[in-house]
Amino acid sequence: LDGTKEFIAGSNEFTVNIALIHDSMPIMGIIHLPVEHITYVGICAVDHREAWRYEGHKKYPLACRTTPDNIIAIASKNHRDDQTNTYLEKQNVHKTISAGSSLKFCRLAEGLADLYPRFGPTMEWDTAAGHAILLAAGGKITLTDETTPLAYGKHEFKNPGFVAKAG
Repeated sequence: LDGTKEFIAGSNEFTVNIALIHDSMPIMGIIHLPVEHITYVGICAVDHREAWRYEGHKKYPLACRTTPDNIIAIASKNHRDDQTNTYLEKQNVHKTISAGSSLKFCRLAEGLADLYPRFGPTMEWDTAAGHAILLAAGGKITLTDETTPLAYGKHEFKNPGFVAKAG
């Protein structure tokens, strides 16, 4: 369960996340929003990538948008800090929206945002499913150096800061 603060507060922005990791990278991810009855799925095989949003029996393909001149950032609703704000100011961000839990990765995969920086601590189970969905939709997640991919299977499963990008 991701977004425990949202869950406790009665918000609909909590998710159930499931991911499959192979060779330190997420190759499949599922994020389910129980209240909304929406499920996101991403599959990242060597020669096959696809990402979908399911609403009931309807299925919609996901694809990151090509980063436009007017960058839309998404930031954590409950974990936004000064470092995040400073980073966003330097990126010429046109608009910043807030979201809880792993929904931020889904918004990037849907083409609704372009950039999600996270400098505070997260755990692998917080990011792996969203990472797979974002990769399958054409995005990426790197460490804050913006070149090294975020990898999995770390000691104690703690992630360093990262930057997720569409396109």
